[in-house]
Amino acid sequence: MSIVEVKVPQLSESVAEATLMQWKKKPGEAVAIDEILIEIETDKVVLEVPAPSAGVLAEIVEADGATVTSDQVIARIDSEGKAQAVAPAAAKPAEAAPAAAPAAQPAAATGGAASGVAMPAAAKLMAENNLSAAQVAGSGRDGRITKGDVLGAVAGGAKPAAAAKPAAAAPAARPALPQVAANLSGDAMLDGRPEQRVPMSRLRARVAERLLQSQQTNAILTTFNEVNMLPVMELRNKYKDKFEKEHGVKLGFMSFFVKAAVHALKKYPAINASVDGTDIIYHGYFDIGIAVGSPRGLVVPILRNADQLSLADIEKKIAEFGSKAKDGKLSIEELTGGTFSISNGGVFGSMLSTPIINPPQSAILGVHATKERAVVENGQIVIRPMNYLAMSYDHRIIDGREAVLGLVAMKEALEDPARLLLDL
Repeated sequence: MSIVEVKVPQLSESVAEATLMQWKKKPGEAVAIDEILIEIETDKVVLEVPAPSAGVLAEIVEADGATVTSDQVIARIDSEGKAQAVAPAAAKPAEAAPAAAPAAQPAAATGGAASGVAMPAAAKLMAENNLSAAQVAGSGRDGRITKGDVLGAVAGGAKPAAAAKPAAAAPAARPALPQVAANLSGDAMLDGRPEQRVPMSRLRARVAERLLQSQQTNAILTTFNEVNMLPVMELRNKYKDKFEKEHGVKLGFMSFFVKAAVHALKKYPAINASVDGTDIIYHGYFDIGIAVGSPRGLVVPILRNADQLSLADIEKKIAEFGSKAKDGKLSIEELTGGTFSISNGGVFGSMLSTPIINPPQSAILGVHATKERAVVENGQIVIRPMNYLAMSYDHRIIDGREAVLGLVAMKEALEDPARLLLDL
C-alpha cells in the first residue's frame, strides 16, 4: 500500500481558514489524477482540490462542512489500491452491481478530465434535488456541470437518484449541504408557510462582517450628483462596432466610469487614500474594485493599475471578472486589495442608493440606471439620458469639499469625454 495525502491548498495570509463543501467521492472509490475531489470555500473564493495521485480514496479525514487550514490533511489515497466492488453501506447483493459501475468509471478516466464535475452552485442544487452527476449533462468547460444545467434537468423531469424505497438508506448517504436561499424559486416559498434556516456561507458572513465594520468605524457621508450621459452614449454608438471588431469585446459604460473615477482620484488623492490607525496612507497607484454579483454573493475583483489600462483593457478585464465570478473561478489575488470601488446597481434597475465603503478604502462610487428625464438647459426643458451618481466617503480623512469636487470631476469627465484624453 502506498498512501498519498490530500491536503488543503495554501491559503493567502488574509484567509485564516476555510470550509469543506461536499466530497465527490466515497472511501473505496477509484479516483483519477487531477480529478476534483472536493471544493473548499473561503471568505473570498471557492478552491478546487484535485487528486494528487490516481488510485483509491482510502480515507476521508475531514467530513463535509469541516473547518480546515492551509496544508491540513483532509483525505488519503491508496495509489496502488483497487476500487471496491461493493460500497460499504450496501446490504443486499442486488445493490452491489449498480455500485460497482460508478466506482469503475474514474479509473478509466484520462488524466483529470473534468466531465461530470459540478460547479459549487450546481453541486448544491443537485444535492437539494437529489440528482447525481450522471443525470445532468454538463455544458461548461470540459463538460463541467453548471447551475443552469441542473435547473434544466429539473425542469425536464429528471428523477431523484435515490433508490425506490430505502427510506432507511437516506441516513447512510452523505448529508447534503444546506440549500442557498438564492436558489429557491418564488413558487416554492409561496407554497404553504415554509421556512428554511440556512447557515451563512463564509463569503456572506465575511461580507456582513466587513460592511458592519465599515459602518461602525467610518464616518460615512454620501454626496450625490447627476450626469448627462448623452456625450458618452453618442461616442459609444459611433464607435462601438469598430471597437468590438478591433478589440474583440463590446464597448460598455463601465470603462468610462472607471476612467472618470481615476481622473478624479488623481486630482483629489485623499479619495484614493486609506486610514491605518492614526495614519493616512496615500496610494500612488489606482486599483479599482468592481462590484460583481456571483452565485455565492457579492465579490469585488480588482482592476490593478487602472490608470494604465485602455478602455479595451478595462472592458476585457470586467468581462473576464464576470465570467470567473459566475463559474466561481476568481482567485484570492484578484479579490485582494483595492484603493477605490465602483458599484453599478443600475444593471439591476436601481435609481439611487448610498453605497457602503469597502474597508480599508475610504470612498466608493455608486452608479445607477440611466433614464430619460426632463432637464433644463439654457432655459429650455429638454429630454436627456440622466444618471444619478452617489459617492460615499469617510469624513475622517475626506472633507466635504474634496468629496463634492471629486464627484463633480467625475461628472465633468463623463459629460465631456475629451477631458479624459486631454487630462483636464
